[in-house]
Amino acid sequence: MKFTLSWLKDHLDTTAQLSEILERLTMLGLEVEGVDDPASALTGFIVGHVVEANQHPNADRLRVCKVDTGKGTIQVVCGAPNARTGIKVALALPGTVIPANGEALKKGAIRGQESQGMMCSNRELKLGEDHDGIIELDASAPVGAPLVSVLSLDPMIEIAITPNRADCLGVRGIARDLAAAGLGSLKPLETLHVPGKFKSPIDVRIDASHACPLFIGRYIRGVKNGESPKWLKDRLTAIGLRPISALVDVTNYITFDLARPLHVFDAAKVKGTIHPRLAKAGETLEALNGKTYALDQEMTVIADDHGPEALGGVIGGVRSGCTEATTDVFVESALFDSIRTANTGRKLQADSDARYRFERHVDPEFAQVGMEIATRMILDLCGGEASELVIAGSVPDWKKSFVLRPERVAQHGGIHIVKEAIERILMGLGCTVAEHGNGILVSPPSWRADIGAEHDLVEEVIRVYGYDHVPAASVPKLSAITTPVLTQGQKRRSLVRRTLAGRGMNECVTWSFMPKTLSSLFGGGADQLTLANPISSDLDQMRPSLLGNLVQALGRNADRGTPDLALFEIGPQYAGTKPEDQASMASGVRAGVMVERNWAAPSRAVDAFDAKADALAALSIAQVPTDNLQIEAEAPGWYHPGRSGSLKLGPKVLAWFGELHPRVLKALDVKGPVVGFELFLDNLPPAKVRPTKARPALKASPFQAVVRDFAFLVDRAVTAQALIKAARSADKILIVGAQVFDLYEGKGVEEGKKSLAIAVTLLPTERTLTDAEIEAVAAKVVDAVTKATGATLRG
Repeated sequence: MKFTLSWLKDHLDTTAQLSEILERLTMLGLEVEGVDDPASALTGFIVGHVVEANQHPNADRLRVCKVDTGKGTIQVVCGAPNARTGIKVALALPGTVIPANGEALKKGAIRGQESQGMMCSNRELKLGEDHDGIIELDASAPVGAPLVSVLSLDPMIEIAITPNRADCLGVRGIARDLAAAGLGSLKPLETLHVPGKFKSPIDVRIDASHACPLFIGRYIRGVKNGESPKWLKDRLTAIGLRPISALVDVTNYITFDLARPLHVFDAAKVKGTIHPRLAKAGETLEALNGKTYALDQEMTVIADDHGPEALGGVIGGVRSGCTEATTDVFVESALFDSIRTANTGRKLQADSDARYRFERHVDPEFAQVGMEIATRMILDLCGGEASELVIAGSVPDWKKSFVLRPERVAQHGGIHIVKEAIERILMGLGCTVAEHGNGILVSPPSWRADIGAEHDLVEEVIRVYGYDHVPAASVPKLSAITTPVLTQGQKRRSLVRRTLAGRGMNECVTWSFMPKTLSSLFGGGADQLTLANPISSDLDQMRPSLLGNLVQALGRNADRGTPDLALFEIGPQYAGTKPEDQASMASGVRAGVMVERNWAAPSRAVDAFDAKADALAALSIAQVPTDNLQIEAEAPGWYHPGRSGSLKLGPKVLAWFGELHPRVLKALDVKGPVVGFELFLDNLPPAKVRPTKARPALKASPFQAVVRDFAFLVDRAVTAQALIKAARSADKILIVGAQVFDLYEGKGVEEGKKSLAIAVTLLPTERTLTDAEIEAVAAKVVDAVTKATGATLRG
């Protein structure tokens, strides 16, 4: 909710400074989200007096001015056409920051003449878009005075409104709260009745009272729909609204001023009687926002004899919208069901200031008053002649009363407030109070539908009295939570889920069942997994693996034009009927192209290493030490032999990964390649408790690393991991890395052998290594690899 300070003071008689108002708003629960104060950017600007303005000797369009600053006279070169002798100007001295560009002003020379300041325009001070000339101040402005002291600057305030405070969606409601809190007094609102001079030619008949219980209309003829006056346009512009025309601007102004949404129809375009009713199937509305909406029978429309003219409480229609040619109007002030209005807006994705207020609460008693205020504004700004009011329906019954026991304020809020102060606060909020035994009988006003019980009254009293008056000792202390809300397993599942999603995979939730023929492909098919009463004949077995359903999902997407896809699921799989036969899994599949073709390289299909990377990423986020994992070329039969493997920690299998067997893909009618992984969440070791102390500072080595390459001849059965592990064990201090960079099994290599080349990185921390020290470490590497794997160093 946005408003300006002067707008607030139209309703609030106060001498409080802006800072006091902002502080009190926040204490009242109307949190200040921002303040745009033009005065804050004008520090350093003063009133100057041009005592002499002469033609620049070297430029036709420049003038050399002598300007009195109040402390002396300076020379200013200016190109404004209105720079002349005798005017008072907005003057910036050297060092002053110009709001338009954010730079500090410096002395300079323009066409050979020194300029010691700057006379500013509205645009340069960000006070408007006018830059045709410099600002001319009132002749009575004192020379040398701060500029802000002679300008009428209006700060714009933005506050957050909670859903229960619909009354503060109007400036008057905010002023009422401030007045109740003692920051001034609420000015009376002029609500005089405007007498009608003729009977309205347009009648109203409500066809759905539950959707629109009250409709008040008024015909105004002979209006001139021109441009709004400057004060009205300035206020709407300040809060981010675009002035359109006087008629439209009046309705927007009253919406924000008094929280009373209105609508104006061009009376010449209305055919017959106005009917607030529910929409009919097949009806549409071309709205003022340029969109056409298809309506249903749950939506409220304002219709004439030819069809819908507006969506009740949401938005008007183009067909009856006002233009510059409009001379006769029909003004609407109505009540609409809040739930139906909210549902309509959500279905149609139609947002408006009217909907925002109607779906929360609009004062039911203010409909007629709002009409009278709107009528007066239209007559003042557009002229014309008003008809008698057309009233259909009635104000719903909203009145309620509650007994407030004064001691409840102390019991619930921890603060003692005398009864007279409680009554004064409640009356300031618009409530009526009366004696009731030992308590106070309180009747909330029509604009406070959120007050529904005694505890609400207690909250209002404490809120207005001031939360800062509540003693700290009375504020209850929250007890410490002794046990974590989530178990370690639940936290791990959440982390794994987010990590896989971050790797571009889409989460699926598939059935825990699958056909027996499919189950047998993934190690299932046993009778003990068959369901006695399946939900479908093709879902007759508990799934032994999550991969089957995921691969089927890949196939369905590929058939519909999405062959490149990555899916994952976290859930159970079943090996038997006992509880221990159920395993919690995180499984994923990828199909199609992993890397699209580009200028640097051709496209690349998914492979086993992509599935391995997914599994390792999930293990890493689950705090499993991946450096200690053993990678072995063994996996179940549904994986491709030679293109799959397992990740183990000791004898325990943590994950399987690899390319799926062509036999499985053929049975599922899915084109390959398809890769996947299966992570056993129940097999993961407990995560280590991370220390709460700060991590020690990084001790980076100041010395250059050394990389040595080795090529070993080993049996084909020896894994690269075994070679790497042996090399790194040769010197655990100096060796910081080792990786395979070449595999050769071609000509010149013995049958049953392969050549593996590795790069070993040495990083000294105390001094630069000598050649002899490097050779010594290299010899250790060769010895360690030979001893562990039987490898020999190639010549």
